[in-house]
Amino acid sequence: MTESENSTESANSTESENSAVEDARTHELRGNLERLRERLSAAENDRHVGTGPVDLIAVTKFFPAQDVQRLLDVGVRDVGENRDQEAAEKARSVPDATWHFIGQLQSKKSTSVVRYASRVHSVDRMSLVTALGKAVRNHRAAVAEGQAQGGPCTEGDLDCLVQVSLDDSEGRGGVRPVDLAALADAVAAEEGLRLGGVMAVAPLGSAPEPAFERLHGYAQQLREQHPSATQISAGMSADLEAAVRWGSTHVRVGSGILGARPVG
Repeated sequence: MTESENSTESANSTESENSAVEDARTHELRGNLERLRERLSAAENDRHVGTGPVDLIAVTKFFPAQDVQRLLDVGVRDVGENRDQEAAEKARSVPDATWHFIGQLQSKKSTSVVRYASRVHSVDRMSLVTALGKAVRNHRAAVAEGQAQGGPCTEGDLDCLVQVSLDDSEGRGGVRPVDLAALADAVAAEEGLRLGGVMAVAPLGSAPEPAFERLHGYAQQLREQHPSATQISAGMSADLEAAVRWGSTHVRVGSGILGARPVG
């Protein structure tokens, strides 16, 4: 066998090995997804409130864009990220996914987020409402002038959920329940934004169900003033059953689908 033939055989072998690794990862994700959907189905059948299917958002923090594409291949369309730099890079690599921003957001990052996100789950202060609205309007103007590519917010208003604090922990984000109505009114009034509902994370170190029950109550109060704000984004890998039991319409699942995070 010639040196050229040896090189070709080696390259084919390497390509075959890489393909096998990718196939194994896709198989792993498919199995994890099937088990997760079984949990979701059981939770939907055990509701105290709410009807209809729950939307699943796969949280891909620290996982590569290749895994996002694999998720699309096995039927997941909605993908969540909580850091703009990572999200923006992945969104460029996998534009066919529906991107959700779910983490605490600096106002200065609004200009970037509105280019790819269909929904921001973590609106928790007036300054962010103003920044997001301005960013949407500026992006639309840039697209109209041919200076930027279109995106979700050029086809419709940016869906925004107000993050509610369930434990008064400033480090985890969220508006105080007493301030929810005013912030929601601001979102609804801001040109370019649409008030979708509420979002929350369960308190640390305590049972999630009472907290999600309170969140349901806040959501009900919000709907009295904003009937179309029907979304409740709550529940992650460890507590999705409790969240769905109390009316969650969107769950944000990372490790339950993708496994343990590869870094930090």
